[in-house]
Amino acid sequence: MQNVTLNVQGMSCGHCVKAVEGSVGELEGVNQVTVKLAEALVDISYNDSQISLDKIKETIEDQGYEVV
Repeated sequence: MQNVTLNVQGMSCGHCVKAVEGSVGELEGVNQVTVKLAEALVDISYNDSQISLDKIKETIEDQGYEVV
């Protein structure tokens, strides 16, 4: 199990939180997603044998946010 915290820019409201948590949380291999809106951080727990970090980042960017 891997744990990572990503800096995600562009999130500004509850809808943003739901968009990121919902889209990433649906990915196979992702166990937990927690958005810290005030800090612009996303904590993710995932199984790296099922999904890559690049795929997770791509999913966040597909929602319209920037992973820095």
